[in-house]
Amino acid sequence: MRRALVVTDESARHPFRATLPPFLREPVQGKVAPTWHLSLQDVKDFLLAYCACFIAVSVFIW
Repeated sequence: MRRALVVTDESARHPFRATLPPFLREPVQGKVAPTWHLSLQDVKDFLLAYCACFIAVSVFIW
């Protein structure tokens, strides 16, 4: 015996989604350009934090 996963039709949406404006209800079609770019300063900050955490953990273990 096979049962449908959706008991009602697709027009019965979640109440919260029904309250949203129309432009937020529909999924975005096509590709969306990223709003941020990875800079050299971001890489430097990540490496600095990684090294600091690695040294701190190494000191506590030793």
